[in-house]
Amino acid sequence: MPKKRPIATLLAGALCLATAACAESSTEPSNGEASAPAAESGYPVTIENCGRTETFAKAPSRVVVMNGASVAEVSTLLALGLGDRIVSNQQTYGMSEVPGRAQAIKSLPTGDIELNDAYDIPREAMLGLRPDLVLSTTSYGFDGKNGFTTRDQLRDVKANSYVSPQGCDQDTSRMTVADSYTLLRDMGKVFNVGDRAEKLIADSEKRIAEVSAKVQDKKNPKVMVVFANMAMGGNDFSSVVAKGIYNDILTQAGGANAFESAAKTSFADLSKEKVAATDVDALVVISYNAPDPTAYAKKLLKEFPQWPAAKNNTYTVLSDSIYLGPSNHLAVEKVARMLHPDAF
Repeated sequence: MPKKRPIATLLAGALCLATAACAESSTEPSNGEASAPAAESGYPVTIENCGRTETFAKAPSRVVVMNGASVAEVSTLLALGLGDRIVSNQQTYGMSEVPGRAQAIKSLPTGDIELNDAYDIPREAMLGLRPDLVLSTTSYGFDGKNGFTTRDQLRDVKANSYVSPQGCDQDTSRMTVADSYTLLRDMGKVFNVGDRAEKLIADSEKRIAEVSAKVQDKKNPKVMVVFANMAMGGNDFSSVVAKGIYNDILTQAGGANAFESAAKTSFADLSKEKVAATDVDALVVISYNAPDPTAYAKKLLKEFPQWPAAKNNTYTVLSDSIYLGPSNHLAVEKVARMLHPDAF
C-alpha cells in the first residue's frame, strides 16, 4: 500500500457481472466468450470527462489501468467482458465479494512496470506501453508534477484518457451508487458494449430496490464503517468513513453512518475517546489488503464492549463491493442482512 501519497485521497477513489446469473457464478467471463469485437460502425464516440472532450475513433485495444488504490476501473472492464483489452493493470485487491473476481484481476498483465513512489506508472513507462486508453480513479494519476503522463501528453501520442466519476477534483465525498452506474455506462459507450452495461445496471438496481423495500420501515441502526489496520491521520481512528458512496450503501441497506457528521471529507480522524462515546449499533470493517479483517472486527468489539454492536456481536466484513464499481448491490445485500436479519 503506498505510504507517500495521502492514503485518504487514494482510498476515496475506491466489483463476474455480465448478467444477473453471472453475478452468482464462480468465475469471471472468459475473455474469448465475452469480448466480441465492437462494431466499428458505432464510432466515432465522444464523451465529456472532467471538462475535456474525448473522442474515440474505434474501441480501445491497449488499455492501461492505473492504481489509485482502487479496483473500480479494472472490475468494471472485467464485468463488461473486456479483460483482453488490458495491457497493464496496476489495481489489485486480493479478495472480492464476487467469486472469481480477485483471481481474474491477479491474472491480468501488469506490463512489468517499475512503479514510482506512489506505486503507480511513471511517465516514461506509461508512454512505453503504447496505450490507446488510460484509466485513472482520480485526476491525480494525470498530474505531471508527480511524474505522471498528463492527459495532453497522452493525446499527443493518440491515446485517450478517462477519470472516473467524482475523481476530477479528487473529492469523492459526494460519490453515490449512481456514479458506479455512470462508470459502467461510460465504458459501455467507449467500447460499444452499452447493452452489457445496461444489463448490469438494471440487475443492480433491481436487487438494491428489492432489499430497500424489505427494510424501508425498519429503524436505521448507527453503523461504524472503518478500514482495517489503516492509518490516515494522527489519531487512533483515522480511517473511519464519514461520507461518500459508503453512506449511500448504508442508507439503501436500512442503516445510517454513526460518524457522518464527524468530517466534511470522506474520512474522519477520530480519537479513541470520541469513538468510545458514540453509540455504534453495527460495525462494517473494510478490508484493504488486511490479512485478517475478521480478527480486526472482533478486536474492536472487544475494545468497546459498551457498544450495542459489541453486546449483540453485530458486524460484517466487506472488500470491493462497497467501493465505486459494478458490485454495490452485493454490499447493500450483505449490510442489510446484518442490520435486519428478520427481514430476509
